[in-house]
Amino acid sequence: MTTPDTKTSRNDILFARAQQSTPGGVNSPVRAFRSVGGTPRFITRAEGPYFWDADGKRYIDYIGSWGPAIVGHAHPQVVKAVQEAAARGLSFGAPTEGEIEIAEEICRLVPSIEQVRLVSSGTEATMSALRLARGATGRDKIVKFEGCYHGHADSLLVKAGSGLLTFGNPTSAGVPEDFVKHTLVLDYNNVAQLEDAFESMGDTIACVIVEAVAGNMNLIRATPEFLQRMRELCTEYGAILIFDEVMSGFRVGLGGAQALYGITPDLTALGKVIGGGMPVAAFGGRADLMHKMAPIGPVYQAGTLSGNPVAVAAGMTTLKLVQQPGFYEQLSGQADKLVKGLTAAAREAGVAFCADSVGGMFGMYFSASIPGSYSEMMAGDKERFNRFFHGMLDEGVYFAPAMFEAGFVSSTHDDAIVDATIEAARKVFARIG
Repeated sequence: MTTPDTKTSRNDILFARAQQSTPGGVNSPVRAFRSVGGTPRFITRAEGPYFWDADGKRYIDYIGSWGPAIVGHAHPQVVKAVQEAAARGLSFGAPTEGEIEIAEEICRLVPSIEQVRLVSSGTEATMSALRLARGATGRDKIVKFEGCYHGHADSLLVKAGSGLLTFGNPTSAGVPEDFVKHTLVLDYNNVAQLEDAFESMGDTIACVIVEAVAGNMNLIRATPEFLQRMRELCTEYGAILIFDEVMSGFRVGLGGAQALYGITPDLTALGKVIGGGMPVAAFGGRADLMHKMAPIGPVYQAGTLSGNPVAVAAGMTTLKLVQQPGFYEQLSGQADKLVKGLTAAAREAGVAFCADSVGGMFGMYFSASIPGSYSEMMAGDKERFNRFFHGMLDEGVYFAPAMFEAGFVSSTHDDAIVDATIEAARKVFARIG
């Protein structure tokens, strides 16, 4: 495959135009390609495992809208559900039966969630869960872990992951010190440090929020010991344990990361897959905690488009599709085949590289071993990743345009797609070796 002539590329034209009206030319920072260099691809359409850019070039897509496209892009049943819902009206600002149905489905599939509140974004979900934890405990301090990204709420933009890592600046301007002085940032997978934090200030900690399968400092698994001790300490000190499963929920398995680890959080934040590509997120958990939410409790949260009927229709249809027999076995099998194939191709070329997958998520690391923390992830070979990224882009394979992002497969990434990806990687590894 050939790369479009950059002098006449419509992607270049659109990017130049976008920068006149939008900061950096994008509406979410990682899309700008600042980490890897070059021009972002402006997407015109997508279907199954593919999308096409403004120059008409087709790519095998491994971001899947950053996770939601678990059944592939433009799945006929999801599209039909959206069309039928849209024909009945786009938004009402009043309750619908569809909201009840998806709430009931989430509660049925995730046993730790007894009640759930729908919102429109993952940031809303985590921000609201934190407010609820503080309101329920009467405490101020929260614990998060370096490299975990929980949205762009002020109190969480402290050594966060995702796009902030891309720019090498893991904090944000515009966040007052008073907002983050109650946020304790600990090392991911460090049990001793967690124990020390609770021993010294456990009676002031409102909650611990964690990505049990981190996806915003690339894919990093929590150790079972880390999560188990976290659960024990939260119970002992009366703190709320929040699992941020915006990314991992219904991605790594039907019950999310909490089902894989056998850990029961008090609250869970969900997003991405539950919207099927539309803006739906949620937070939920124990009924006694959720009863503290307005209008029946003192913790306030609201949203004009929360539970939007068109978005809920896409999410509910997606949740039905992922429950088909063998869905997750096939999904995890393809992710596993991909990472093993990439690793073998790198080894052939003598490139220091390894990879890992959990369910339909995967990570690629330009290092000798799979990282277990933010600092280990940061030690990877960023320059070599950038060359790999652009080489794969030239071959028609689209990975995340930053070394710090997990990748995603869908149920439409069949053997032919995975084999084509591995063959492309073999060529690229040979060139960058």
